[in-house]
Order: sequence, then structure tokens, then C-alpha cells
Amino acid sequence: MPTGPAYLTVVLVWATTPLAIKWSAEAGAPVGSVWLRMAIAAVLAVLILRLLGRGLPRSRRALLSYAVAVPGVFGAMALSYRASMSLPSGLLSVMFGLAPLISGLILQALPGATRLKPWHWLGCLLGVVGLAVIFADSLGAGVDQLGALAMMVAAVTLFSGSGIAVQRVAAGLPPLEQTAGALLLSMPCFALLWLASGEPLMVPLTPRGLWAVLYLALFGSLIGFLCYYLILSRLAAATVALVTLITPVLALGLGMALNGERPSLSMWLGAALILVALGAYLFGDRLARRAAKRAAAP
Repeated sequence: MPTGPAYLTVVLVWATTPLAIKWSAEAGAPVGSVWLRMAIAAVLAVLILRLLGRGLPRSRRALLSYAVAVPGVFGAMALSYRASMSLPSGLLSVMFGLAPLISGLILQALPGATRLKPWHWLGCLLGVVGLAVIFADSLGAGVDQLGALAMMVAAVTLFSGSGIAVQRVAAGLPPLEQTAGALLLSMPCFALLWLASGEPLMVPLTPRGLWAVLYLALFGSLIGFLCYYLILSRLAAATVALVTLITPVLALGLGMALNGERPSLSMWLGAALILVALGAYLFGDRLARRAAKRAAAP
């Protein structure tokens, strides 16, 4: 696939995923909905591998890579689906925009990581302030929304930490194999959580909820992921990182237009602070290099 369409696919999938999550869980069965999504995605991934004549690597390093991806698939998604019952879909996207900041902070505790520069710390500070504004705004909405926000912070932390762990294992697996292995290992975890949750074993879905599950299985869990790894291998990291700045704005707009969501002024302010924080964190290095070149020029 050409790079341009792949990039556009990632932007559109990441922007629409939060709203699809909310719709798929609107009948009150978030765990069953996410299990169904992941089961469909896992079956599709295995079928595609078979059609391509490729198997699933089972070396020790490959199995370890699948295992460390489970917190990012099972943990992050289970928490996100539960949080979607109380939070606007646009806010889900804003919260996942914190992933680069949280990843940077996690890396500071690991050996061999690049130390953060002052503008990185500024981005982290602004992100915390934005998050605090959103939490403060939710105080009047009751315990449910505060708990959902805490779930999203945990979800993004698991997602970020899992991604770092996969990189550190460095199994060298193609994206499709990595995705299929992580999905298959996550399925028992989703099944156990579903049984423990007390939700009905027949997933109750509205008509749009069913379409949302199918969309998430095909695009959210397969095509979007594969396109992301494709552009990551072809484009500069800063260009790819723009996705995390674009998608929250689109997701907020989609939630307002298609789901009747009306974020408060404080929520807009918190989201804006988080986006500014991402900009400072992701593009501070580029601006610093440009300033150094201008200073060195005769």
C-alpha cells in the first residue's frame, strides 16, 4: 500500500475507534463486546496468515513478545471499554494521546534510555496539568466518571508499557504475526474476565453496536495496526507522531456530530493543554535543532 493512503487510514481508524468502542458497549456488556471484537480479529489474523502461507512463530523470544503484548491488548482494552460507559468518546482519544508522554516517563526508569530534555519535561508537566483540569471537571459528575478517568490512565499506562516491552524483547516479528500472537494469548484473559463480570454470555448488541464490533475487529484491530507499522517503517517518527495530535480533535468532533456529546469548557481546556503538551514533547527536538543551526550559521 502507498504511504499516503496508509497514513490516512491510521488517522481515520484512530479517530473513529473511540466512538465505535462506545457504540459497541452501549447495550451494557463492555467485556462481552471487546471479547467478540478480539475473537473476530484473531480468527481473521490466523486466516490471513494461512492464506499467505505463513505460520505463527513459536520460538521462546516470539512467545515472550506475544506475552508482553497482552497487557496492552487485554488490560488496556478491557479498561477502555469499561470506561467508555461513563466517558465521552472524544475524551477516550484525548487520554490515549498521553501515550507518548507516559512512554517517555516509563523509559526514564529503564537502563539505556535517552534522558528527557527540558522541553520533554515541560510537555509532561503540561500533560499532568491538562489531566488535572479534566479530573477536576469530573468531580461534579460523580464517582463513576472519576473512576472511568482513573481506568483510562491505567489503560494508557498499560498500553505504553506493553509497547516498550515488545520493543525491548526485539523478536523481529512481522506486524501480522505479532498481532495474531498477542490476540490469541489475550483471548483466555478476556474469556475469564467475561465469566467473572456476570455479563450475559450472549452479547447484547444494538444494530449499530454490532456494526461497531465488526468495524473494530477488521479496522481497529487489524488494518489500522498493520498500516501503523507500515508508516512507522517508512516515515520519520515526528511525522508519524502527528497522528496523536490529529486524532483527538477529530474524535471530539465525531462524538459531538454523531453521538450528541457536548464536552464542557473545562474539558476542552484540559484537552487543549494535553495537545500542547504533546506538541512540546514530540517536536521540541526538531525546534531545538533548527535553533542550533540558525545560531551556528554565519
